[in-house]
Amino acid sequence: MSSSSSISNEQFETFVIVGGGIAGLATAVALQRVGLKSLVLERADSLRTTGAALTLMTNAWRALDVLGVAQSLRLKHPQLQGAQVTSFPSAFTKQISYTGSGKCGDHEVRCVQRSFLLETLAKELAPGTIRFNTKVVSIQQSTNSSLTIVKLGDGALIKAKVLIGCDGGNSVVADWLGLQAPSLSGRSGIRGLATYPEGHKFGPKVKLYWGEHLRAGFVPCNDKDVYWFTTQSSLPSDSDIGRDPKSILEKAMEILGDYPEEILDIVKKTQIDTLTLTPLSLRWPWAVLFGKLCKGNVCVAGDAMHPMTPDLGQGGCSTLEDAVVLGRCLGEATTVMNGLEEEKKIEEALKKYVEERRWRSFGLISGAYITGVVQQGSGGVITRFLRDKFLSRKLSENLMNQADFDCGTLSSCTPT
Repeated sequence: MSSSSSISNEQFETFVIVGGGIAGLATAVALQRVGLKSLVLERADSLRTTGAALTLMTNAWRALDVLGVAQSLRLKHPQLQGAQVTSFPSAFTKQISYTGSGKCGDHEVRCVQRSFLLETLAKELAPGTIRFNTKVVSIQQSTNSSLTIVKLGDGALIKAKVLIGCDGGNSVVADWLGLQAPSLSGRSGIRGLATYPEGHKFGPKVKLYWGEHLRAGFVPCNDKDVYWFTTQSSLPSDSDIGRDPKSILEKAMEILGDYPEEILDIVKKTQIDTLTLTPLSLRWPWAVLFGKLCKGNVCVAGDAMHPMTPDLGQGGCSTLEDAVVLGRCLGEATTVMNGLEEEKKIEEALKKYVEERRWRSFGLISGAYITGVVQQGSGGVITRFLRDKFLSRKLSENLMNQADFDCGTLSSCTPT
């Protein structure tokens, strides 16, 4: 992995990926696995390893196995056995198993620190793949070829044969495609990572709490680190608090004031630099279903395609699926690269990728949004009663069913 401090005013690259987060790095690894060299443009000066962790479900581990990085992640993050869900104020408690077999194989759930995931993906890439301090300011189509021209913040131009937007919810590439901007869900989320130097005693099990307009939980990453989160109704003050980790910590302690001491103790032990408070946004599912997710030689992946609320735990998981599917489609299409036939193959490959991912994304966005409304008790007393008495089992089953998905493998063909 390396970066370049300067580039010529104009250059040509075959595969250009905008964004060096999980989506961008995973896509670059997938392309490399099928013999395709890419360039990742990242606006930050290094890997954006700030933040806490993410729970990776069964489908994510299948994708990581295909990308060739799963085993090193497994060694650092033990498998979770299940979850205990407690509902307030009814004190209803339910046990959910994360083990057993599904239609696509055995279930596997682990909580992975974001920094370790990014570093693991980046280490797989050839030197020079990632270019830091590189901000994309505009995109345009070449007038005399099928190339897409990417203009950078320093005025330099990159002509790309294929452009892939992995630049998050506020994607420059998605905007160029004309996709509807993500919408606020009316909820915000706090996330953090707590460390117990002498080791915690929680074991490989998740604790979840469903409250009144509040959802919270904690997930062990390993024997010392614990990821925790809350989701709650957004307030106007969140935008100011979100810039100050100490204020975020105070807010978390305030909204969790009546919750069990075990989660309050976790919050108190949080590494201050891992705290985030962000609005939860989504691209409405019909915008994904009917929107233009690719055009010519340009497409989007990850949050640039399908930002969703975190209530099914599928944001990062589906992003890893995207990388495998996109790598497979492009690997199969570009076995021979020449002339007009190549342009046609690339367009067909991106269309195939989009059609494979469109309905999957539609279902996950819809399911996550509905799950969040019900789990957080946002519909009032009746919703909370139905949630606790009748819907809790269905919600847990849906969580595992959505994760019981196989995105397939990568092509074994190496382009010539």
